[in-house]
Formats: sequence, C-alpha cells, structure tokens
Amino acid sequence: MRDGTAGRGGRGDGPGHGDHAATRTGRGPGRDRGDRATDGLDAGRATASSATEKEVGPRVPPLLPAESPFAVRHPANDVAVPAPPTAGDADRLARPSPRSLPDEAAARPPLIEFASVSRVFDADPPVYALRDVSLTVPRGAYTAVTGPSGSGKSTLLGLLGLLDRPTSGSYRLDGRETAALPERERAALRAGAIGFVFQAFHLLPYRTTEENVMLAEVYRPRGAPALPRRGRRDRAREALDRVGLGHRTAFRPDRLSGGERQRVAIARALLGGPDLLLCDEPTGNLDGENTGVVLDLLDDLHRQGLTLMVITHEETVAARADRRIRIADGRVDGTVR
Repeated sequence: MRDGTAGRGGRGDGPGHGDHAATRTGRGPGRDRGDRATDGLDAGRATASSATEKEVGPRVPPLLPAESPFAVRHPANDVAVPAPPTAGDADRLARPSPRSLPDEAAARPPLIEFASVSRVFDADPPVYALRDVSLTVPRGAYTAVTGPSGSGKSTLLGLLGLLDRPTSGSYRLDGRETAALPERERAALRAGAIGFVFQAFHLLPYRTTEENVMLAEVYRPRGAPALPRRGRRDRAREALDRVGLGHRTAFRPDRLSGGERQRVAIARALLGGPDLLLCDEPTGNLDGENTGVVLDLLDDLHRQGLTLMVITHEETVAARADRRIRIADGRVDGTVR
C-alpha cells in the first residue's frame, strides 16, 4: 500500500512524487546541485529587492518616457531620471518652447476689446461723438488717450466705464460682451472691475480721509461681489497706505493738499480691487510738484500689474504711458508706441 500511495503522488520516494513535483515546479524529476544553487540566487535577489524597496520606497512609474533621449534608468528603483545634456543639446535647452511653461495670464483675452463702436446723440442734426472705433487694450497696459477738446475722449471713457452704452458695435470687458447687458449686471460688473479717478476729487468735506475711502464699499450696487462689513476700516487704511497717506487717516479733505486729495481719490478707486483704473484728467487741478507725485503713484500701480487708461491734454502726463491713442473728430487717429 505504501508503494501505491507514493505512486499516486503521496509523500513516498517513488516516481509518483517526482512526477507531482514536476507538475508543480515545471522542473524535471532530477534536481541537481546546480538547480538548488540557482534557486538560492533567485531567493537572494528577492531579498535584495525587498530591502531596496524598504530603503527607497515602492516602485514608481517613470518620470520621463523610456524613449526620451534625456531619460536613463535608475537601477535601484526603476525610475527614469534626466541625463546630463550633451553638447549638441545645449542650444535646444537654452531656448525652451513657450508651451513648456504655460502662462495663464497670456491665455486670457485682452481686458478691453472695442469693435466698430459708435456713439450718436439724438439731436438735429445727430451728433456723432464716436465713429466706428476699434481698439484693443491688453491686460496690464498703461495707455494715454489724447486729443483736442470735443474729440470724444470723455465719451470714450463713459463707454469704457459702463456709464453709457454704444449706439452700435461691440464692447467686451475681460471677454464678456457688455453692450446688451441689463443695467443691474452692468452696475455690478462696473463695481467689481473698474475704478474711477476724476479731475475733481469728489470727496465729502465733512468725512475723514479714511471714511471717504470706506464709502467705496458702502455704496455698492446690488449684484456686486459682496464684501464683509467687518474689516472695512482696515481695508481702507491699507488702501491709504498704498498711496502713501497712512499718516493722514483722520484728516478731513480741507486739511490736505490738492495732490493728497487726489491720492485719497485713487485709494478709494483701488478699494474694490479693480482690474481697470480709468483716470479723467487726474492732474488737471494740480501744480507741477503734486502732478509728479500722482504720476509716480500711477507708475507704481502700473508696475504692480494694474491696467491704466488716462485721458489727458498734457504731454508730460501722456509721456509716462506705454501706449498712446489719439482721438480726433470721434475717430481713433492713431496709436503711438
């Protein structure tokens, strides 16, 4: 019986045991010393692989495709790592493709896009304030708008600031068509995206500078981005610090110079965090010294990335801008620089 059991694959030493072992291992019935040595080497490799994994972590996917000319295999962790570039690759590496580092700001549309915009006022005969104006203002630009009195500069500012509607044409602000928006949506967009600075300072004489700036958040239209009431005074003080008037928060306008009043007006315009600052003759009521102070402030805001459009008659003011648009008889006469 013992031989029969062994022949059926039991624990005996007969040929049945060898046949069963061959079925399980894929090896023949004869296992010599060389086979056992090979098994020991395999076991050693498995142990080394386990130890390596504990030291450097689990196996991870390649960082670079295996076919990449800049990838080599790391033997310990099977990771593709960049290889040092050769002399032939140096020139290509020195000029990386723009697509390698996508710029989200560059992918966004221009901040201002006018397409064949006209503004006609009803009269007898009709008054053509703007005629078929097309222009594009990129994000972060500093643009001066110049031209003689009555040329259409103020009409252009009113349209840019969503204070008026074009008679015809398209106006896109940050990629959004505005010409046909309901008035409430236009007011909300204006409050969140645009700041205004005028020749007259429009400060309340019985309020402090801090309170005048805070009013920018008090009188916000319905639908505009909500701002918490808590922290309003701190935000006003930060805006005044930004224009260099943090030491004048408790002063009333009658105790400020003309340049300081205009800087308070700029701080008020900045409180909502606008994308566009529209300035209508911002230095028209200032002397030479205060004009320089305000222009230096506008330069600082431009360097911080704010988009500026300044309407002016003064050459010294227009010279500060990166771009200059001239309007004559309601038409864009040309763009300088």
